[in-house]
Amino acid sequence: MKYFLSILLLVLLLPMSVSAADSLDGLVKEALQNNPDLKAAESRWHMFERKIIPASSLDDPMLSFAFVNYPTDSFAAGDTPMTGKDFKLSQKFPFPGKLGTKGEIAEQKALWYKGAYDDLKLQLTRKVKDAWYRLFYLDRAVAITNKNISILDDFIRLTETRYQVGTGIQQDVLKAQVERSKLMDQLFTLQQQRKTVQADLDSLLNRPTETPIETPEIVPVTKVEQPLPELQSISEQKRPLFAAFQSIVDRYKAKRKLAKLEYKPDFNLWGGYRFREEAGNDPVDGQDFASIGISINLPIYLDKRDEAVAEADSGIRMALQQYHEFRNRVSFNIHDAFVQMEKDHDLVLLYKTGIVPQADQTFKASLAAYQVGDVEFLSLLDALLKLYSYEMDYYRVLADHERDVARLEAESGLRFRAVEKMDTKPQP
Repeated sequence: MKYFLSILLLVLLLPMSVSAADSLDGLVKEALQNNPDLKAAESRWHMFERKIIPASSLDDPMLSFAFVNYPTDSFAAGDTPMTGKDFKLSQKFPFPGKLGTKGEIAEQKALWYKGAYDDLKLQLTRKVKDAWYRLFYLDRAVAITNKNISILDDFIRLTETRYQVGTGIQQDVLKAQVERSKLMDQLFTLQQQRKTVQADLDSLLNRPTETPIETPEIVPVTKVEQPLPELQSISEQKRPLFAAFQSIVDRYKAKRKLAKLEYKPDFNLWGGYRFREEAGNDPVDGQDFASIGISINLPIYLDKRDEAVAEADSGIRMALQQYHEFRNRVSFNIHDAFVQMEKDHDLVLLYKTGIVPQADQTFKASLAAYQVGDVEFLSLLDALLKLYSYEMDYYRVLADHERDVARLEAESGLRFRAVEKMDTKPQP
């Protein structure tokens, strides 16, 4: 029996082994370089950037050629003095300010897609970190479960030995076997969840979904030092989508300016040249003709222009409300992530310095008492299962805390550093 107890204590005290872990910062960098959705967003932004110059450029000039005043009976060029071949070049010039305003509208639209692209980088970073910390928890959960299965294997051998020599009961053997089977069921579920989360993370990195990813045994706890009101305030400067929503407001203001300019006429300048042949009774003896002129449109249909201005005004009001709604949503999300982070931070410290060490001491005391026959096997088993549950809870809240920080980074636009360089394994 002492042999089994020695093995049991050795298994319990051995640290969980890990392989070389993938750097979280390296995975984030890889995702920002390779993620297809992010690349598409970047291309979409550049695509709309290319629309700025065309929007603010003049239309192409028009060149026309015509055979003018040819008599239908002969189609001869020298029969009448008015016959000739006309070349005409014309260029349309919008009223001053229209082209610049059209360029401004296109620029503001490109700024929206730039803000969306920059914000998508924040959201992609959050997704990578969220998946990585879920993977970290599942790795720790699998390791803890395997450790406890090994302990239960020793319990089964121990209870079988005691039953065979008449100092134990069969119920203890069966109970240990049942609990081992339950942990195996839990292990299968955890392993399946790990495969799913790894595939999710691989897809964010644009990798094959079977590419292995390893996590470390311990992670530093990130401490956010900024108070909640400061985070909510600074997000309006740091979160790219705020600038993007402001660009919508500015775009509708530019549309209103353009709608006002539509009350003004546009100009069309043109010049022409007619090549002529000599003809009888021609007072200028076949001299060529040149002409120049200007035409303008008459903006007399005011109803459609009034409606365009009203449409732009409604767009401005809509965009302002969208900005305010987004600000309220971000403020709530920051508040929610902040209070969740505070709760999980407190729980991390509680489990690390209190609950897990106390449960570990209880289990060791029960093990020592069971060795001398002072407690029943069910009490020892209960102490083990509680320690298992608390260790699982500890790594869950630790991962949840870092996921809360990742969400807070994405919502505020800030980057927080891990300032608590401590061993996050529970204290024995």
